[in-house]
Amino acid sequence: MSELAKPKSVSELTRYINYLLTQDPALQDVWVLGEASNVRQVSSGHWYFTIKDKDSQLRCVMWRTTAQRQSSTPKDGVALELFGKIAVYAPQGDYQLIVDYIRPVGVGDLYQQFEKLKAKLAADGLFDADRKRQYPQYPQTIGVVTSATGAAFQDVLNVLSKRFPLAHVILSNTLVQGTDAPPQIVRAIERLNEHANCDVILLCRGGGSIEDLWAFNDERVARAVADSKTPIVTGVGHETDFTIVDFVSDERAPTPSAGAERITPDIAVMHEIMDDYDALLYSAMDDLLADKRKSLESVQRQLTMASPSIGIRNQQQRLDNLLLRAEKATNNRLTILKERLIAKNAALVSANPDAILARGYAIVIKSNDNSRVTSQLDATAGDGITIRLKDGELMARVEDKDTHGRYKRTLF
Repeated sequence: MSELAKPKSVSELTRYINYLLTQDPALQDVWVLGEASNVRQVSSGHWYFTIKDKDSQLRCVMWRTTAQRQSSTPKDGVALELFGKIAVYAPQGDYQLIVDYIRPVGVGDLYQQFEKLKAKLAADGLFDADRKRQYPQYPQTIGVVTSATGAAFQDVLNVLSKRFPLAHVILSNTLVQGTDAPPQIVRAIERLNEHANCDVILLCRGGGSIEDLWAFNDERVARAVADSKTPIVTGVGHETDFTIVDFVSDERAPTPSAGAERITPDIAVMHEIMDDYDALLYSAMDDLLADKRKSLESVQRQLTMASPSIGIRNQQQRLDNLLLRAEKATNNRLTILKERLIAKNAALVSANPDAILARGYAIVIKSNDNSRVTSQLDATAGDGITIRLKDGELMARVEDKDTHGRYKRTLF
């Protein structure tokens, strides 16, 4: 069985149908005209009803938070214009309209005028995306076109004072409701363009009925917005309110407060970013200083090693070492020589004839020629000899050893 022929589950098919419906832009911003029936509000605050004409009917649901913003509620038998988006309620397989806004049919003529002007201005290119301009991320001067006595202006000031108090705010006061409002709004925009040198203009007013907001569906106001030299952001009515100026402006915000948020950065976030950059800067500076310190220390070591004073000190130390070695060698040499001298002196003392004589030895010489008698063969009986002792000399004559001792006689 091919993939195309393979049966899908009910859930799979329902999800696919819901996907098709939610991906169609025409079904996500749709106005529906019909008569309300089977209207009921459940305990949760949500509204369920059906809108129908003579041929068809469409289930509708309006959530509690949406219902709380409406100026009117659905009633059986009442003709309504509903704005919302189509979705599928999967458990029952029904498609339904999720209602965002209810408008009584009595404003049908105005709606026709709205659509006619919208088509005209679209044909003139006033809605083209390439006409949209960017405004500075950090505006220094912000122009506000609204009523000085309206709540919208106070809401804008509250947001700007908390979010971006650095910006200078210039109010161009004007009516924002009634037949006299459109020309005043046009003039208020022109004043800011001519004299204020603003970075961005916020055109705003609070919520109300379609009649209350009709000044912002005026062609003169729309063209003044398109002709403005300064980028314009609109914040008119509530989130579900759309006016002609919303399509012409450079950017639409759902409310005046949201408009003030759109055109300014959050200073708290800026402080966080600055703190992060500050930390990064300090870290980078610490790293840079550490690297420079290491480089400086390296250069200092190189300079120190290359300094003449180091060489001189090294040579001085070397000379001191040589002197110490020379002194030590001299002392050692003197000690050796002294020891040798002592030894030789001792030897000389030992070899001194007087010393020998002192130990009881004698020197014998012939009296006639003073020759040494060192052997018995050097003298014969009758030879005169001189015996030298340690304290003097004795004169003697050699006797025959065979007769020696048998008599005594005086030799001299």
